Amino acid sequence: MTTGSPSASPKFAALHVPAYRRYFTVLLLSMIADNIEHVISYWVMFEEFHSPALAGFAVISHWVPFLLFSLHMGALADRYDCRRLIHVSQALYIVASSAWGLLFLTGSLEMWHAVVILLIHGAAGVIVAPASQLIIHEMVGTEQLPSAIRLNASSRYLAILLGPAIGGGLMLLLGPAWGLLANVLIFVPFTIFTFRTSYTGHGGRAVGRSARPFAWSEVGGVLATARADSRIMTMIVLAGASSFFVGNAFQAQMPEYAHYLGADDGGALYSVLLAANAAGAILGVIWLEGGANLRPSVRTAMLFAILWGITMGLFPLAQSYATAVALLVLAGIFSIAFTSMAQTLVQMLAPAHVRGTIIGLFNTSMLGLRAGAGVTVGVIGAFVGVRLSLELSSFAFVLVALGLLARERVANGRPAAAIEETVN
Repeated sequence: MTTGSPSASPKFAALHVPAYRRYFTVLLLSMIADNIEHVISYWVMFEEFHSPALAGFAVISHWVPFLLFSLHMGALADRYDCRRLIHVSQALYIVASSAWGLLFLTGSLEMWHAVVILLIHGAAGVIVAPASQLIIHEMVGTEQLPSAIRLNASSRYLAILLGPAIGGGLMLLLGPAWGLLANVLIFVPFTIFTFRTSYTGHGGRAVGRSARPFAWSEVGGVLATARADSRIMTMIVLAGASSFFVGNAFQAQMPEYAHYLGADDGGALYSVLLAANAAGAILGVIWLEGGANLRPSVRTAMLFAILWGITMGLFPLAQSYATAVALLVLAGIFSIAFTSMAQTLVQMLAPAHVRGTIIGLFNTSMLGLRAGAGVTVGVIGAFVGVRLSLELSSFAFVLVALGLLARERVANGRPAAAIEETVN
């Protein structure tokens, strides 16, 4: 049964749900606080230690927890009140930001302190992801879930754009230490909201009383559940391939791309290159929410993914600054389109009783495998040049996506159906 024509959905549909409007606002504040902490702490770490290894560990500590523990956190979200998991996550963020601030204030920061705090911050990120997805699913329902997932993604990119500006302002006004201690207050509204909301992520179903920890022996069963619906597995593989081959590793190499384009002064031109992808993602959400109204389907997700891969492969070939910026903006649009659609498909198709665990598996693929892009784009780039490594990595992803598209057509013997024709 279909849910109606695309024109039946209002623009920015999830924002028509009052609870989600409040959720979106406080979540955005929390994500901004997360990025403020990154900006200030990374600057102080550089000033204090001048250690490329520590900077590299900061990236590893952010993504490797998603690779190792997303499945476990998804299972916990299935078995416990998701509000409590969010409380744990927010508490860890507050501890991390407070610890940075106090150590900076007392002048007692040592490298081992930085390592521990970075690990705490990484743990906070992996704990919150599946729990927050289950809560918004309960909050907005199936019909508005695609809109909510896109808007959540836009809040991440808005935070990436706003966090550095606000963090820089806090450093100028208050200094690094007091700036981070003030940043703690920005985490508080999301924490208060989750204490006050009645949404648990389980639609009133009792959880937690007889719950048991997730065991590695259960991984086979989770994979079997994912494989039972080829669309779920296709989206997980597609997201994982995009992260492993390209991910966001090109951002770390942006100084070299900027140098090639003559924009390596560290000023406005370089900053625009850094922000172009995030700006494109926000434009993509505005397009999708404001009128495109595309129904999630496997074929559409894969087509957007292929366009993203092609655009990322063309970016290092750009001969002019304007062309490079335009390609990054387009890449942001295509990226938000395919990743949000892939996540929507996985979340809506997953059986309700293991939805969090399947989301955890998807996060393992989409977020955890970003660590691999450090090799495909970064390490290989050290030998062949980062421009060629990004071209080759993007081309490899496009080949994988084309293979998945061909496999899906053969498996189904028909075009991939829109989600609303199969779930309801």
